[in-house]
Amino acid sequence: MKAADVMTTDVITIRGAATVADAVKLMKEKGLRSLIVSRRTTEDAYGIVTEADIAYKVVAYGRDPKQVRVYEIMTKPCIVVNPDLAIEYVARLFANTRIHRAPVIQDTLLGVISISDIISKGSFVEAPRELTLEQEIVTARDNARAICAEKGPTSPDCAAAWDIVEELQAEAAHQRNRVLDKTHFEEYCEENPDAREARVYDT
Repeated sequence: MKAADVMTTDVITIRGAATVADAVKLMKEKGLRSLIVSRRTTEDAYGIVTEADIAYKVVAYGRDPKQVRVYEIMTKPCIVVNPDLAIEYVARLFANTRIHRAPVIQDTLLGVISISDIISKGSFVEAPRELTLEQEIVTARDNARAICAEKGPTSPDCAAAWDIVEELQAEAAHQRNRVLDKTHFEEYCEENPDAREARVYDT
């Protein structure tokens, strides 16, 4: 699944010049934990103001929310997500940056994706990416062996097929945070030593 499949499309925005009191009122009315700060021009960046910004930067210091402007406490530019990004990468982005939500943007604002969207709308319980990836690896490995049997172990087609297998295995290893003991291509090379030379590319 992609970000576009689980994002919330009903996006509430606020101007940077609005007061924090306005932002709090809007959050309460809409039941939101954050607001996207609209751009002033098409070249401008989107921002985001969250309930944490309000609590940590206004409430914690006893500041008057009617006197503080959104632009004073917002994050801008904010981290954005491409609508075509797979949700496991969105989750990884959130984990690495310690954020809980981000606008989904492709030229224009399309929606907002949050941890709640990933958990409640994602298919990771029914179809974990790890299992899907393993199936893709097995299919790509079998396909590479078939191509190499037909075209020869030193053919460009054989080399290209093994490139696909190793990219998938590298992604699986990255997800598990461990190094592979041996790739499927290395196993193939034990049977066909000439195949290794065919994958030495000019840089």
